Amino acid sequence: MSKRDFYEVLGVSRDASERDIKKAYKRLAMKFHPDRNQGDETAPEKFKEVKVAYEILTDAQKRAAYDQYGHAAFEQGGMGGGGFGGGQGDFGDIFGDVFGDIFGGGRRGGQQRAQRGSDLRYNMELTLEEAVRGCEKDIEIPTLAACEPCDGTGAKKGTSSTTCSTCHGQGQVQMRQGFFAVQQACPTCHGKGKIIKDPCNSCHGDGRVQKTKTLNVKIPSGVDTGDRIRLSGEGEAGEHGAPAGDLYVQVHVKEHNIFDRDGNNLYCEVPVSFTMAALGGEVEVPTLDGRVSLKVPLETQTGRMFRMRGKGVKGVRTHSAGDLIVKLIVETPVKLTKRQRELLKEFQESFDGKDAKKHNPKSEGFLSGVKNFFDDLTK
Repeated sequence: MSKRDFYEVLGVSRDASERDIKKAYKRLAMKFHPDRNQGDETAPEKFKEVKVAYEILTDAQKRAAYDQYGHAAFEQGGMGGGGFGGGQGDFGDIFGDVFGDIFGGGRRGGQQRAQRGSDLRYNMELTLEEAVRGCEKDIEIPTLAACEPCDGTGAKKGTSSTTCSTCHGQGQVQMRQGFFAVQQACPTCHGKGKIIKDPCNSCHGDGRVQKTKTLNVKIPSGVDTGDRIRLSGEGEAGEHGAPAGDLYVQVHVKEHNIFDRDGNNLYCEVPVSFTMAALGGEVEVPTLDGRVSLKVPLETQTGRMFRMRGKGVKGVRTHSAGDLIVKLIVETPVKLTKRQRELLKEFQESFDGKDAKKHNPKSEGFLSGVKNFFDDLTK
């Protein structure tokens, strides 16, 4: 074995980080791997040299000894008698360490953990009043629950599972495919690391059974469409005693026949008569807390907006309520009697003449704008 400087072998500086060392090793290991250099008798030696440098420089204790004493620190069985050749293993093991994170954790991984249960989702529809004030709802959830006779283990009561003889409890087996060693789930235990020889009669070894459970869900006040309520541990039971998943209640607020909601603000349209809009007055406006009076100013135009502060929604994450935005819609009278039509006609005739612009400024302004538009087109 060559006694070249380990840092020189890997092509890194003496203050290189472990990440830089591993990166250099990957590059050189692939370059000198014998499988990629058929017929090159020097490749195995170069590959081992790179491996030894990598093993020394990625071990904090060995690297410190090498930095202080150089190669002498590992001669005569130094550092635990391993020398340069200690633990060389085969080429597949080396790549299992370096690339293990790509293929499922490498050989350092322990027994497969039982898989946590799946999360569940429940879509809940609420009225606006329920969403604003909060409420409680009973819901039924079809789910996989832990089997009671075997306490979720999957093994018949009084028995237990045994370690898989194929993967020795690792849950994974290594498959060599030329240059790479690929790990996959053990075909015998399906990645669990355990074998149930005497399965439970109720769940047939799965540890879970199909069940419909009833839950009482407390809906906080102020929720809105798109909000989610998380119920920890109310999802599907995990495999063989693993923790259960969570249940997410997805909120959808149904359309209201009076109010539209935008965040913490409420919007509604309130019709007013033609005479009230012209002469002013008061109109009753609905709120979620009851009716309130709104003063309608003299000569109010249709579409005018009024803000009623604090009459909106107090959101889940806010301390103050939003506002109620009221839009007044002037309603044209219908089904008029003959006398009423005559009175309206007299009323209209009273606007004719020089005072028309004063009484109908928007109409006159619009007609003037239309006239100017067409005049410009003919120029």
